[in-house]
Amino acid sequence: MNLRADLASATDEGTVVSARKLRLGISSCLLGQEVRYDGGHKRDRFLTDVLGDFVTWVPVCPEVEIGMGTPRPTIRLEDSPDGIRLVMPSTGDDLTEQMRSYSVERVRRLEKHGLAGYVLKKDSPSCGMERVKIRDRNDVPARTGVGIYAAELLRLAPDLPVEEEGRLNDSRLRENFITRIFSNQRWLDLERAGPTRRSLMEYHAAHKYVLMSRNQAGMRRLGRLLGEAPKDRPAVELAAEYRTGLTAVMRRVATRKGHTNVLRHMAGYVSDDLDGADRAELTEAIGQYHEGLLPLIVPVTLLRHYVRKQEVAPLQNQVYLWPHPHELMLLNHV
Repeated sequence: MNLRADLASATDEGTVVSARKLRLGISSCLLGQEVRYDGGHKRDRFLTDVLGDFVTWVPVCPEVEIGMGTPRPTIRLEDSPDGIRLVMPSTGDDLTEQMRSYSVERVRRLEKHGLAGYVLKKDSPSCGMERVKIRDRNDVPARTGVGIYAAELLRLAPDLPVEEEGRLNDSRLRENFITRIFSNQRWLDLERAGPTRRSLMEYHAAHKYVLMSRNQAGMRRLGRLLGEAPKDRPAVELAAEYRTGLTAVMRRVATRKGHTNVLRHMAGYVSDDLDGADRAELTEAIGQYHEGLLPLIVPVTLLRHYVRKQEVAPLQNQVYLWPHPHELMLLNHV
């Protein structure tokens, strides 16, 4: 897998992000579609006006797709002796099984789209990923629920990067999610081509520092999985096990300590060929990032420059240096 040849976008950044638009699932209301219970929408401008330039959206509104009108009576999650139920309080109708059955079928139909990720609507009794209100028998709410549709999506597509639009207001969660969807697209391309031992090793090598920034032990486990696998083990089987481990590591949000560790590792490749002033500048930038005085983009930009100038082969295909389109400016805020 030649990341630059297959996936590089036409930019002087030398990036290894995909030049093609990613396909992402999304709750329809976040695109500005007027499908909410009150006939309104919840358009999210980052998703539509910024990320939208790099994405083909696949909108889904479970309530509309099971035949509920717009506007419509509200629905909510309720605790009962039979478990968590999706109920319409104004009529007493129980929509749980209808929504669950629909959700299973809808998620399976989404497989044909080859989604790289999914953005859900927070707090929704159908689409909320976490902390959705559940009412007890005394009508007291507790934020412990998961929407019925979201639960099936997470169960049936465990490796799919999924986030809520509310959580994407956190700069670290936003950067983590965008890195995950671009890395997932590369994985989908690998699977589509048919995984081989070579393509798996190349994928792992290119994502080494992305993985290290999240969990160094996890990165090493994945490396050993590939390096120590019996030669007669089928590549498809090996890829399935690798994917599970990859998902577990990529879900973790990189910390400032993790990024600093990676930056120092990378600096070791270029520092010997720098003069004293440039070496001191790079060291200071990494140190100031570690102290929270500079955003991540500053030491990363310096490393990009030296990697290109010195033609450092081990780092030229590193996704860590070019994890997503620079126009998103995500590294400016972490």
